[in-house]
Amino acid sequence: MAETEQSASGPADWRATGDRIDTLIAASAAGGAVARERSEELVRLVTDFYGAGLERLLDLVHEQGRLDDELLAALAADDLVASLLLVHGLHPYGVETRVEEALESVRPYLGSHGGDVELLGVTADGVVTLRLLGSCDGCPSSSATLKLAVRSAVEAAAPEITGIEVEAPAEGAAGEPGPLVTVDSLFSRLHEAASAPGDGASSWEAVPGLETLEPGGVRHFTVGAIPVLACRLGSGLFAFRDWCARCDRSLDGVALARRLGGASGDGVLRCPGCRAHYDVRRAGACLDVDGLHLDPLPLLVDGPTVSVAVPAPVSA
Repeated sequence: MAETEQSASGPADWRATGDRIDTLIAASAAGGAVARERSEELVRLVTDFYGAGLERLLDLVHEQGRLDDELLAALAADDLVASLLLVHGLHPYGVETRVEEALESVRPYLGSHGGDVELLGVTADGVVTLRLLGSCDGCPSSSATLKLAVRSAVEAAAPEITGIEVEAPAEGAAGEPGPLVTVDSLFSRLHEAASAPGDGASSWEAVPGLETLEPGGVRHFTVGAIPVLACRLGSGLFAFRDWCARCDRSLDGVALARRLGGASGDGVLRCPGCRAHYDVRRAGACLDVDGLHLDPLPLLVDGPTVSVAVPAPVSA
């Protein structure tokens, strides 16, 4: 019975375990400073013990000549394994590689609105420097995405960083237009949105149970009066407005399939009404009509909680 329960555990379970450990340590403070210190020491000893075991395990695999690029990629792609390797300083990829991969995960959304973000580098003291490219204005959730989605993706991939700095390119430099939203106003607009609902800004709304969506699964729900469609490709979770850009109807009953001749891991949503095909990983770009695409919505994963950024109704 115990084995069955263990095999059914998922990412939400081990994330909840981490939260529970923090709660228990905090609760131990009720017994005084000595009790808390003993609790923290116990956690450190157990962590160091398993860390030493993980390091030895990797050494043994390396000695057998089996720690190749494919295996390293598989270890890095598993959230639980990667988090344990990060804790013990054993992650196979450096901080710049992990940050770049985190930025790659949010580029489809930024690209669908004419924007992008570039990694300029990571300083010796752990400060990540980013540059905004193109124009992310015109999208009601752009400031929220850059403030929360980009920052959260980077911090999750590289928790050892000490800070994130964002700088904008000079207007017209290297042929790239400067962003229409300045860096200073980018972050202030997010706070304005929180204090002034209904002005066309975005809000992050938690969607219970979305983290359990199975690979290949599709789910329809409503958040803040906005119909939303979510789907999962492998470990990637994507969200769009539930509305076909071609036939102007709901995508209720939409099918998620692999494109004929497409690469492993890609996915296409097919409208049940007009049969239009949308590339999930390319921010919902239509494969049948140039210029059409679904309206992607940014997602924010914070432990077991998944939130969707939805535009607030615009005041008349």
